[in-house]
Amino acid sequence: MGGLRHLTAEPGRVPVRVGVSIGDTLAALHGVIGILLALQHRHASGRGQIIDVALYEAVFNCMESLLPEYSAFGAVRGAAGSALPGIAPSNAYRCQDGAYALIAGNGDSIFRRLMILIGREDLANDPSLADNAGRVARVAEIDEVISAWTAQRSVNDALAALDSVSVPAGRIYSVADIASDPHYRAREMLRDVQLDDGSSLTLPGIVPKLSATPGSHRRNAPTLGQDTGEVLREIGLTEAQIAALRERGIVN
Repeated sequence: MGGLRHLTAEPGRVPVRVGVSIGDTLAALHGVIGILLALQHRHASGRGQIIDVALYEAVFNCMESLLPEYSAFGAVRGAAGSALPGIAPSNAYRCQDGAYALIAGNGDSIFRRLMILIGREDLANDPSLADNAGRVARVAEIDEVISAWTAQRSVNDALAALDSVSVPAGRIYSVADIASDPHYRAREMLRDVQLDDGSSLTLPGIVPKLSATPGSHRRNAPTLGQDTGEVLREIGLTEAQIAALRERGIVN
């Protein structure tokens, strides 16, 4: 209970978990990489090998400098919201219409252009902010002035202004934004599939895109028990045996 009281007292410090099964996905991708490497090894040596991937190891492998920072400096990363710890400014900033612009103004020359754009020449010319280390020390101040600027503009106006001075930025998409984006549609990342009941469902497209052997949607997900008979026949059961299993409620 003490831990719960502490978390309730400081909600801003509660770690936020990823809202999708990212460990499963990353482990699968690392497994595929292992398969490809093992196939290359088999082509060269004629021998296969065991591929071993754990969920936590796949996620850990994508944590960039997390461990070296702790090893070298004793730094323990905590909840950082949408910012990149140790890089400034790089954050998501709320705009007038409630949407968010992700602005990466952390390059030295990019930072100068960003500050000039938002009318803060004093910060653009401040020698203590000329490099990343100086900006990290004053990141809260920098984020505040950028937030004040974006709060007065719609996300589209903010992005247009940032693009005009070559400051990397982009809108944080909701799924509604994705579903209506013509670029996603042109890249075939929005695939409309007709279900067996006649309704339509939009699914993500196939990645990666291969020029000679592109992926395709072959069939819809089966209903419960739809393929039971075929599977049981493949392992040698007769129609009478399958019927008996169904009659007893063992299979659908």
